[in-house]
Amino acid sequence: MLYQSIQYIKFLLKSTNQHGVHSPFVYNLVTKCLYDKTKHKAYSSISTYINALLKNSSKIRVTDLGAGSQVMKKQERMVSKMAKNAGSTHKRAKLLYRIVSCFKPKNILELGTSLGIATYPLSLGNPESIIITIEGCPNISAFTKKQLEKFQVKNVNIVNGDINEVIGKHVSKQYDLIFFDGNHQKEATLSYFETLLQTANNDSVFIFDDIYWSKGMTEAWETIKKHPKVTVTVDTFFWGFVFFRKEQVKEHFSIRI
Repeated sequence: MLYQSIQYIKFLLKSTNQHGVHSPFVYNLVTKCLYDKTKHKAYSSISTYINALLKNSSKIRVTDLGAGSQVMKKQERMVSKMAKNAGSTHKRAKLLYRIVSCFKPKNILELGTSLGIATYPLSLGNPESIIITIEGCPNISAFTKKQLEKFQVKNVNIVNGDINEVIGKHVSKQYDLIFFDGNHQKEATLSYFETLLQTANNDSVFIFDDIYWSKGMTEAWETIKKHPKVTVTVDTFFWGFVFFRKEQVKEHFSIRI
């Protein structure tokens, strides 16, 4: 936590808002998507989904395949506590909805389904999209599948398995959006990035969760920023956005949200 606090202070000192952005593409991203103040109808559904989890007292026996939780160490965990400690809060879930609503990605891949707090807004942002989401723990996978069915989600396919083992089966097509939230470790993050680079098109966006989760994750983020295929990155502290637009000059932005 001390590392994150120090990094956040550094982020605040170097970050800006839309007035410090001179790229038309990023300016539109910030003003029309990240800073959009519209009270979308979907927000109510997103809040209902999250609140249902926060009130759920059932327990799930969890198998951690990634870095695991910084807060919860017990294998048997209450759904409500898992939801409370989830990385995707109400605010971030709504932001994810806006991003999908803005870009209208057709094919979406999510690494790390968990309780579907990010999956659900992904599905609402573009109901016409096809979403593949990978979850390592079989019990969480089964629970979330039922939860999404309760909310009548039709465009999500949950794949249960170790991301390291199943990711290779999902590189045969292009993805317009990939949400990396499955393993908060440097080596795994870079491995997933390199593996999935071949699935990106000119308009794809990769979103990396918790880029300041640890020193290793920050190092992974810095390596990704420098990759020759990456042109534009947007650092919001909790998420890092990566774009591959060849028409853009290579540039990096730190934006306060």
